[in-house]
Amino acid sequence: MEFQDVIRKRKMVRAFTTEPIAPEVSERLLRAANRAPSAGFSQGYAMLVLESAEDRSAFWEAMDPEGEYEGTPLRNAQMIVIPCSNKDIYLDRYARPDKGWSDRDEARWPVPFWHIDTGMLTMLLLLAVVEEGLGALYFGIPPTSIGNVRAEFGIPAEFTPIGAVAIGHPDEDRDARQKTSRKTIKRRTVEDITHRGRWQAQTEAQTDKD
Repeated sequence: MEFQDVIRKRKMVRAFTTEPIAPEVSERLLRAANRAPSAGFSQGYAMLVLESAEDRSAFWEAMDPEGEYEGTPLRNAQMIVIPCSNKDIYLDRYARPDKGWSDRDEARWPVPFWHIDTGMLTMLLLLAVVEEGLGALYFGIPPTSIGNVRAEFGIPAEFTPIGAVAIGHPDEDRDARQKTSRKTIKRRTVEDITHRGRWQAQTEAQTDKD
């Protein structure tokens, strides 16, 4: 599939069939995600991959104790990936001699690159899913459930789950019936989100166009 087609077809899928994902496909997805860039090549991320029926069921029970997603086509997803970031790896990396910092002071970081780089890993995973003809949904783990997920799967304290990605074969008909923001909110245009040369308020930009 051409790269532009991958970008154009990428969307969040909320309904899946129970068709399994071939092991070699799962491996290609994970290898694609591992090509993510990272500050100082710190690679301060990891993926918890849940593929067995038992592990996936345990995840939903830990993440959704109230059963909000019980019986929904989202739970048919045959693969769940939980990307996790590790701040300590970045602080350690930038305290090494080649970076010129002598301490691990978090105040040196204008934004948390550990989360950003893990987000890039997640984006590569989502794009690879499209190339494989599959669908995926990235969603957040409620703060009240993160402890449950950590305990269930033994996620170390130094790793922070930034969300979860459900992956599977799309159920096109059921997905089309899902209520999503995409159906009520239009994608903003490039002109809407781009400020060339200097930041310009949208009202000023519109006045200039008029």
